Amino acid sequence: MLDGGMFRDAASPLVSTALDHLRQMVGINSWTLNRPGVQRVGDFTESLFADLGFVGERIPSVNGAYGEHRILTRSGRSDRVILLVSHLDTVFSPEEEERNHFQWLLEGDRIYGPGTHDIKGGTALMWLLLQTLQTTAPTVLDAVTWKLAFNSSEEVLAPDFGSVCRDRLGAHPVAALVFEAEGRLAGGRRLVTSRKGRGTFRVEVAGRASHAGVKHGQGANAILQIAETVRQIEALTDYSQDLTVNTGLISGGSGLNRVPHHAVAEGEFRAFKPDVYAAARARLLRLSGDGTVRSIVDGHPCVVRVEVESESAPWPRNPGSEQVMEVWRKAGAVLGQAVDSEARGGLSDGNFLWDAVPTLDGLGPSGDNDHCSERSADGAKLPEFVEPGSFLPKTVLNATAIDALLRNEGVIE
Repeated sequence: MLDGGMFRDAASPLVSTALDHLRQMVGINSWTLNRPGVQRVGDFTESLFADLGFVGERIPSVNGAYGEHRILTRSGRSDRVILLVSHLDTVFSPEEEERNHFQWLLEGDRIYGPGTHDIKGGTALMWLLLQTLQTTAPTVLDAVTWKLAFNSSEEVLAPDFGSVCRDRLGAHPVAALVFEAEGRLAGGRRLVTSRKGRGTFRVEVAGRASHAGVKHGQGANAILQIAETVRQIEALTDYSQDLTVNTGLISGGSGLNRVPHHAVAEGEFRAFKPDVYAAARARLLRLSGDGTVRSIVDGHPCVVRVEVESESAPWPRNPGSEQVMEVWRKAGAVLGQAVDSEARGGLSDGNFLWDAVPTLDGLGPSGDNDHCSERSADGAKLPEFVEPGSFLPKTVLNATAIDALLRNEGVIE
């Protein structure tokens, strides 16, 4: 294993440049639905890695409203592939950024701004890592083929990006390293070895309308039925199984003087274990059929229809991710950095990769408050930020671990 001090000496003078790259990316609005902005960030990202010998490939999204995915490739001495993953988009519209005066702001030991933490900071740290390897350990950089994958629409869980990556892993992938932010650990850092899967659902209730004053009894109240169905849905949550179900939107009716004939609810369910996820999905779908709310005149029932609209499969604990995690844990011990793993409830592109290649997530910097652009007057609510002080130690950890990983794999001696 190469000396971590060598990596630190090489990376230290490059940190300010990496942060300047981050500043430029943050200055480009790349809300998922701002396709021109996403494209600009993609072009800028390609230019960053061109000097390292990466050649860009642009893949149109299945949804034409989204920008192009980017795959950057640097061929090495072998066909063994290491995949580094980030994304180009953020959740913040231009109007939201302007309304909340949300922009690049260095304040104390934090940098606030859209994407500083999720995930443009991860892209900047990726650049810093590869520059450090080129300077200090060119044999490590040249030993394998590197592929950098940038999702144009990660924030809306675009389903096509996973297959784009999997199709480019080749026959001998070593690992997929996802540069989402690291987790908090007292005196150290947490990396991600599993994530919940997520399904979204829609419940539609067809009742029967009637005059609320004259023929109330003829009606079958769809809002009452959907309220009862939502109670059944919410009861599926089981913390002992790490299963959460959340109804997030509900609507119905057309006026106060009508018994409502129609109501809709939408929500999501999440679980780490595939069998728990599958069981929850089945129980949701079994709620379809005649409801319990009926007309008192003739027994006409409300009819419930439940549909699962989109799905991202769970990334459960698995031997491949655990083996890669162990390499990072040992590298941390050598460097005096406490490193541990965590299971995370949110999703990432790792959900689409773990069963094709050993996958580790949380390779990015430290920070907090993803997806938040607001700052309250009392400071209780703060917007997204990254900690610039985390870039150097995390780069040293990643470089040390990658060196060890390739030696363990027999790619380099």
